Amino acid sequence: MSRSVALAVNGRTDIGQVREENEDAITWFAHPEQPFAYVVVADGMGGYSGGSLASRITIQTLSLCFSQLITPTFLACSPEQQKLMIDAAVRSGIYKANHAIIDAKADNPDFAHMGTTVVLTVVWKDQLTVAHVGDSRAYHWSLKGLTQLTRDHSVVQEMIDAGTLSEEAARTSEVRNHITRALGVHDDVEPELKSYRLTDSALLMLCSDGLTEYLDNHELQHVLATHRPALECCYRLIDEANHGGGKDNISVGIMEVTVGARSSVAPVAPSQAADGEDTTIRRNQSARPSY
Repeated sequence: MSRSVALAVNGRTDIGQVREENEDAITWFAHPEQPFAYVVVADGMGGYSGGSLASRITIQTLSLCFSQLITPTFLACSPEQQKLMIDAAVRSGIYKANHAIIDAKADNPDFAHMGTTVVLTVVWKDQLTVAHVGDSRAYHWSLKGLTQLTRDHSVVQEMIDAGTLSEEAARTSEVRNHITRALGVHDDVEPELKSYRLTDSALLMLCSDGLTEYLDNHELQHVLATHRPALECCYRLIDEANHGGGKDNISVGIMEVTVGARSSVAPVAPSQAADGEDTTIRRNQSARPSY
């Protein structure tokens, strides 16, 4: 039997200190009555307007798929069936977003080079589903520490895996922004999808590479472990990246998961809204394993 779970979400996307346009997009939702929530982050590419269109198509398409998930039929299903339905919604949403981007490119030659990464988390009761395409990331933090849930689809990650590049050197590599998988590039795109069971209270953090270019996993863990209210970690993390240079757009989504009667995470303030898409333009100021 699954344990009781309470969910709260928040997010923010920021243009950074250098870019003239924000090509990132983020959306999140927490169901007002059911233990269901999701966060989606997309990091667009393709130049002026193209990247922002691709990322926006992606979050809107996935939001629509997830909005149709919690139905009487879903609620009547077994946990195993519900997991299969969530996985199907994730794969369907990514497939539809991929083809919607390709169709938009066909309609406008100016968007010929556009595409986007995507990373998402969906929580239903104590089930966690994580999916990604590209180098946007998802992390899990609890009192046990920080775990990176995704592995970048990128050239530098392949070099790290091959032992020819260190993780520290990868952060400044000239090919660090070269991704090997993205939406809107090929007719077929395969998301990497993983499932976990949440056994302890935790924070889930999703982000674009505009954050991880400046903060390593140790620095991310420090903020998630110490900054409260926890849902405001997204603002703190974006501020840290901007203070570091903010060369790219920066997006961060936070989901606070409370399992059981007591939380192992320090108390947090309620989310300002149950769902949202938040964009900030500012200058100069991320059996099934268990967690």
